[in-house]
Amino acid sequence: MTVTQVASVGRASSLDLVQITEVAAIAAAHWMGHGDNRRADQAAVEAMRKHMDTISFNGRIVIGEGERDEAPMLYIGERVGNGQGTEVDIAVDPLEGTNLVAKGRANSIAVMAVSEPGGLLHAPDTYMEKLIVGPPAKGKVDLDRPVAENLKIIAQSLNRDVEDLTIIILDRPRHEKLINDVRVAGARIKLIDDGDCPAAVSVAVAGTGVHAVMGTGGAPEGVIAAAAMRCLGGEVIGRLAFRNDDERARAKRMGITDEKRVYRTEELASGKDLRFIATGVTDGELLQGVRFFAHGVRTHSLLADAVQGTLRRIDTHHYDDPAHPPVLRLG
Repeated sequence: MTVTQVASVGRASSLDLVQITEVAAIAAAHWMGHGDNRRADQAAVEAMRKHMDTISFNGRIVIGEGERDEAPMLYIGERVGNGQGTEVDIAVDPLEGTNLVAKGRANSIAVMAVSEPGGLLHAPDTYMEKLIVGPPAKGKVDLDRPVAENLKIIAQSLNRDVEDLTIIILDRPRHEKLINDVRVAGARIKLIDDGDCPAAVSVAVAGTGVHAVMGTGGAPEGVIAAAAMRCLGGEVIGRLAFRNDDERARAKRMGITDEKRVYRTEELASGKDLRFIATGVTDGELLQGVRFFAHGVRTHSLLADAVQGTLRRIDTHHYDDPAHPPVLRLG
């Protein structure tokens, strides 16, 4: 049997997986601009968790809302799905960009990565120093190289000048030196408030005008981004950056003992049967946000599949009354 045939035996439906992020995005979108990031996140978590139990898989959360004593649902180790079908590991962020939704800003998403058991690193809830590049620069950059050298390599891989590059960096005080180094090297910078995963995926999708992501962000988001890069051919290089001894102790309980280890894409997301799914909550460069209309809702999602070698953009209309759908206007 081929890899595709093996992965397809008992494989959970990709469209069923997309529905999981869709319901989370719709629930969160009701809270857009209300200034309440907690309620937006809670709505996404509850909708996602409830819908998971309607899907034919036997899932285990490996990256989620925290440990069991910290989260009532979607906690690390929780079993999800209806218990039928294949076993899968799931890394999930029901709402990446809670503050973005609360303030009505761009690039918030509901996102999930799925693999066979053991295919996703159990990353602790800490920071990770990251360098994320698209397929042309894969295998050529290094986390410990000077910023200017990595930028030159990225530019050469794209057959352009460093001055033509756009680098995404989280707008945080900790990145003051990094921002200065990138500017001195001559590259352009796009500072973002939140949203590691949309930024990472944009690097690997042609036409976004983004060429790398640099800086320190969430480690769980780094694993989800790595799953996307495995599907899209890009690369994530990361090193955990613990903020305190409690985070170090948690990492040890999860089997991580080497603080200085540099993880590459295939170590963060080692699975063969990887899928990455994201649905827009608010408008962004990659995904349109949720649209509410008179008789239903419209969502826009991405589905990347490592086995099939595909990236699908899924535009879905959800009717209030499926038996009597309204007349739609395209565009």
